[in-house]
Amino acid sequence: MSQRLPIQHALIMAAGRGNRMRPLTDVMPKAMLPYNGSTLIGNNLLALRSCVEYVHVTVGYKSVMLSQYLMTVGVDSIFNTEGHSNSWWISHTLMRHLDEPVLVLTCDNITELDMEFLTNEYARLHAPACMVVPVAPVPGIDGDYVEHTQGVVTNIQRQTPADIYCSGIQVLNPRQVVANAPDTEDGFYAVWNRLIARQQVGVSMIYPKTWFSVDTLDQLVNLQK
Repeated sequence: MSQRLPIQHALIMAAGRGNRMRPLTDVMPKAMLPYNGSTLIGNNLLALRSCVEYVHVTVGYKSVMLSQYLMTVGVDSIFNTEGHSNSWWISHTLMRHLDEPVLVLTCDNITELDMEFLTNEYARLHAPACMVVPVAPVPGIDGDYVEHTQGVVTNIQRQTPADIYCSGIQVLNPRQVVANAPDTEDGFYAVWNRLIARQQVGVSMIYPKTWFSVDTLDQLVNLQK
């Protein structure tokens, strides 16, 4: 399956508690923290609506508050993953039936979406079950380092620094993931490791657009400036 496939679905992972952004996240989910005249997730939704047909969101912590907000701004589906891992939705929701690429990103990603780059890279790598999108490490932002051989990922880990790490953006085919790693309950580290064993995780070239991930309140305040 090496043809160029348009990416028509995107999923924002917004179920986490955001402990590093307390005390604000004691009263609201991280995804709803204010940013750029909107919210962190609102900023992502605005960008996605201009380039994909369907937008899905996972919720968990303060799911009612976030779901009400999402229904107001408009999304195509909401998956409550409370009590489950960040990868649980792949095989336990209707997404598991999709046999096409899905853009997946975290709600705290601040970036300009480059869909042409993502589509071309996914096709260049022959449409693997999962393609992680790396960036050069940014001081002050933790990340999962990526080791690879000619674009095929051999290890993803956080202990030993490397030249690139995961941006929180990936493209995956849910049906292929389920076929190659049917147990998605243990989180993305476990899913990646199962797919890596089958040489089904690719890594794109370094993401060419400006990228930032909001991990702390100080980072959020500095971004507002």
